[in-house]
Amino acid sequence: MKFKGSPAFTHQQNDKIGVLITNLGTPKAPTAKELRVYLKEFLSDPRVVEVPRFIWWFVLNFIILRIRPRRSAKSYKSVWTEKGSPLMFHTRHQAEALQKNLQADWGDDLVLDFAMRYGTPSIASVLDRLLQQGVRKLLVLPLYPQYSASTTASTFDALADQFKKRRWLPELRFITHYHDFDPFIQAAAEHIRHHWHAHGRADKLIFSYHGIPLRYLHNGDPYHCECYKTSRLIAEALKLAPDEYMTTFQSRFGREEWLKPYTDETLKALPGQGCKSVQIFCPGFAADCLETIEEIGVENRAYFLSSGGDRYEYIDALNAEPGHIDALGQLIRQNLQGWEVENDTGKRDRLAKALGAKV
Repeated sequence: MKFKGSPAFTHQQNDKIGVLITNLGTPKAPTAKELRVYLKEFLSDPRVVEVPRFIWWFVLNFIILRIRPRRSAKSYKSVWTEKGSPLMFHTRHQAEALQKNLQADWGDDLVLDFAMRYGTPSIASVLDRLLQQGVRKLLVLPLYPQYSASTTASTFDALADQFKKRRWLPELRFITHYHDFDPFIQAAAEHIRHHWHAHGRADKLIFSYHGIPLRYLHNGDPYHCECYKTSRLIAEALKLAPDEYMTTFQSRFGREEWLKPYTDETLKALPGQGCKSVQIFCPGFAADCLETIEEIGVENRAYFLSSGGDRYEYIDALNAEPGHIDALGQLIRQNLQGWEVENDTGKRDRLAKALGAKV
């Protein structure tokens, strides 16, 4: 096996600290062709679908990929903008804002970039770019506040696959979750207060999270518990009584049981229980995407209103809002403690060449 080296390395190059933020990913375009490529990579990940590989390979290639890309393309077209995929441009804006946020402390000694677990920019390509810039210490922040094997651990898998192929590895730190990080909780609470100030309050505030199969919880995944803790902490910051908010789970797929209560079924039932107005916030999504804009903002709105509800409001994700960027900046600073770079490249170059180095 040939290990990948660093052909562009010179002893004059300054060492840097790298920060890599990641999110799930998005197709290149809202077309059936691009959705087929994206969904094949996403749904082939054994962290995402824990089913025997041969059975799932058949189901994925001969059933799902022949039907779902066309349907998904229609949904993506409804949220696509002149700037492209919402998840893509929101994540890019977050990276740009975080770079500026951190420059005051590290200046040019720190470089920050973003990658997607599936699709582009890939973790492999961005990791190449960071290492070529001289990154010798790398902090990775998957933008999933709550840990799940299907998201956070999958990101680690992709990193590990890349590191297994490289001769020179950077020092590595990996943030697995920040579901109860107080600056994040306060940023979410303040974001909701701002919405209340502009629009008033509803009968109930719903925290909706992406679902996972129930058996993942039974097998030890802490995601369910971390979602409920995030909800409780935000509610406490907002001084909400237990009957003024609830936690639900969206985006289920397939026939098996997923985490409950389901968001869609909850919204269909609430009007009949006397709840006529709701506001929904999704604390598990760092950036708006298909699941928040279309599924929560449009599809579930229709369920609630057609079931007798009077008022339905989706509260945007935190995206690149200053409070969110400040919170993520604090999280990154906390996890960079003790890391410094030594950049006396002149001395290093002289010593290396005295030993026979050519570059």
